[in-house]
Amino acid sequence: MEAIKRHEGLVYPMDRTNVDTDQIIPKQFLKRIERTGFGQYLFYHWRFDDDGNKRSTFNLNDPKYDDASILISGDNFGCGSSREHAPWSLLDYGFRIIIAPSFADIFYNNSFKNGLVPITVEEEQVNDWLKRAEEGNLQLKVDLETQKITDEEGSEISFNIPEYHRQNVMNGWDDIALTLQLESKISQYENSSL
Repeated sequence: MEAIKRHEGLVYPMDRTNVDTDQIIPKQFLKRIERTGFGQYLFYHWRFDDDGNKRSTFNLNDPKYDDASILISGDNFGCGSSREHAPWSLLDYGFRIIIAPSFADIFYNNSFKNGLVPITVEEEQVNDWLKRAEEGNLQLKVDLETQKITDEEGSEISFNIPEYHRQNVMNGWDDIALTLQLESKISQYENSSL
């Protein structure tokens, strides 16, 4: 997984609460066995009509958000069924950071395991950024080392990520990389049991 210590990017505002994993990546697209290629199906039923045409009413289809890498949303993002495909599709689309007042637990942990960074921020701040991102092109700087987010006006807010997740993301360690850190002990054990 790609390490991330700092990220600066354009904000895409999704002013919705209870965004569930079935909407993030609908079930009919879960047949792939690799982790890539899911971005094209992100929010599929909201982005496209029954004929596969982009809906002009869904703001992610607005070209001004084409390069967005930070998604800001309402409360309880990632609720619903447990599917690791949800963070895969967000990452594959180009998002690196998701900011919301709260996240569903399974989505929150699946995100960190795949290099997507969910950050919890107070609802009042989220609402301010949502409004500003809808009105113009809001850019944010996210620093995982200092655990601070800075906006274009220089305003800075602090956030907290559990240290275990923070270290894994900053170092690019997924579960396999963490296991491989113990490779010498694993080999020692395997050799001792012969």
